[in-house]
Amino acid sequence: MITRSFYLKIISAIGFLLSASPSVLADGVTIQNFGHSALLIKGGGQSVLLNPFKAVGCAAGLKEPRVNANVILASSLLADEGAKVANGTFLVNPGSYRIKGLYIEGFAAPHDRLGGRRFGQATLWRWKQGGLNFAHLGGSAAPLTGEGKVLLGRPDILIIGVGGGAKVYNGDEAAKVVKELNPRRVIPVQYLSTNSPAECDLSNVKPFLQAMKNAKVIQVGNIFRVPRNLGENTIINLMNPNQKEAVSN
Repeated sequence: MITRSFYLKIISAIGFLLSASPSVLADGVTIQNFGHSALLIKGGGQSVLLNPFKAVGCAAGLKEPRVNANVILASSLLADEGAKVANGTFLVNPGSYRIKGLYIEGFAAPHDRLGGRRFGQATLWRWKQGGLNFAHLGGSAAPLTGEGKVLLGRPDILIIGVGGGAKVYNGDEAAKVVKELNPRRVIPVQYLSTNSPAECDLSNVKPFLQAMKNAKVIQVGNIFRVPRNLGENTIINLMNPNQKEAVSN
């Protein structure tokens, strides 16, 4: 049964898709990586911070992103992906928002593989910034539903957790989502790094890259200047918060 709410979401999703140019051009967008799943995206005169963390759990040893942003989008209120350590309008609940010229939509999804019975619900985010359609799936381990695929559409840039563990997609799961959404660029987050503590339950990024073996992979530094023309094929951009800015690709 199709509910009125779902119908309205479908109309909204169609609007997002129609707003995208056939030739996708970024408008001076830069992405800064703070580690774990925290990214600061600047472009279109706006700044959006994703998943600010406390330096605990798998984020222990990282420098907390105590920065200013127009909008902060958190996957949940867990300390490693929704800590209130930064300044800006903080959003964590599903819904439609218009803030400082940004139109943002959040959708609920189980945070774990048990229908949310262990870690509750996470929020998946979609918004348009600097001429690009973004999707942020940094806090879920549940397969996308048919409704979720329609609502997210085809992102220009997809941010997705790939490290596995109890509340993050593993490499194979993340690759399946990427293939379903067919984004132009993928930024994998929330995986084991050289800074991760020994007790962290995440794996490294290699299983995801192996599952995406036919996709081009480009290493970038801790600041990624998104190329003006993204093309049509899926490219994986690996960000390293410990490496200075690399050449944009």
